[in-house]
Amino acid sequence: MSLPNLKIFTGNSNRPLAEEICKHIGIPLGQATVTSFPDGESFVRIEENVRGQDIYLIQSTCTPTNHHLMELLIMIDAAKRASAKRITAVIPFYGYARQDRKDQPRVPITAKLVADLLTSAGAHRVLTMDLHSQQIQGFFNIPVDHLFASPVIFKYLEKFRVENLVVCSPDVGGMKMAAAYAGALGTGLGMVWKKRTSATTVETVNIVGDIVGKDVLIVDDITETAGTLVNAAKLLRANGAKSVRAAVSHALLSSMAYERLGAGDIDELITTNSIPVDPKGLPITVLSVAELLAQAIMRINNNESVTSLFKVKGF
Repeated sequence: MSLPNLKIFTGNSNRPLAEEICKHIGIPLGQATVTSFPDGESFVRIEENVRGQDIYLIQSTCTPTNHHLMELLIMIDAAKRASAKRITAVIPFYGYARQDRKDQPRVPITAKLVADLLTSAGAHRVLTMDLHSQQIQGFFNIPVDHLFASPVIFKYLEKFRVENLVVCSPDVGGMKMAAAYAGALGTGLGMVWKKRTSATTVETVNIVGDIVGKDVLIVDDITETAGTLVNAAKLLRANGAKSVRAAVSHALLSSMAYERLGAGDIDELITTNSIPVDPKGLPITVLSVAELLAQAIMRINNNESVTSLFKVKGF
């Protein structure tokens, strides 16, 4: 596959992922200075000629979210002012995606605001993965390529393809994803009905589906405090589940999450390197999405379809 005028740069959010993507593509990571002044202001200088080039800027907006988002915006502006032909923001994890609707009085729709900021900065295209809600693509007035981590997770889960496996959603909103996993893996389907009492506390209420004596796989797009996952796992075990694993696309694990996961209610947490994840000695398996993103970048660069990369059985 030819790669005309392709250059890749990265901020500081996930440099190892960017380096792995470049390795799959077969090009070096572009040279750029991305640093901060003593007062915290971000500073970017692209150290290579990018005039007329197809530029890809890899940056997950993970912790510290605002800092990494600002780095990305400044990188886009720097590339635009250096006369790059096309600028694609590659955002493996799109922060603020959970603030995607006005569900309370006097609150913002921050996911839309971030989309506007990226467009105003000069991005021509966005490549992202497992948005919290797919309709966020509609917040952009530029093309959005939305990939799923599920092909990478499916491949890992092949070894768990057993008769008694049941895929379970931790809430009503995740049923579509759970159904996709169940369809692809040929398993049963269940759901834990929950009620959230605060931003960090979830009260689980009931189980739908047969999980007695079953190996259960909980699937979700994101976890931060692991409250939803752990509470669901406890309820599943109390109702007869043989084992409980969890698969999430983005693991923004806080100290509270590590504490909860350390209790042992979940046998294994399966996630991706869309953001840096430190297992800290816990049963956390981190799968790489570098090859998936590399394939998408090469196809976009050659103006080819990326449909086969995100058309996953069940979706």
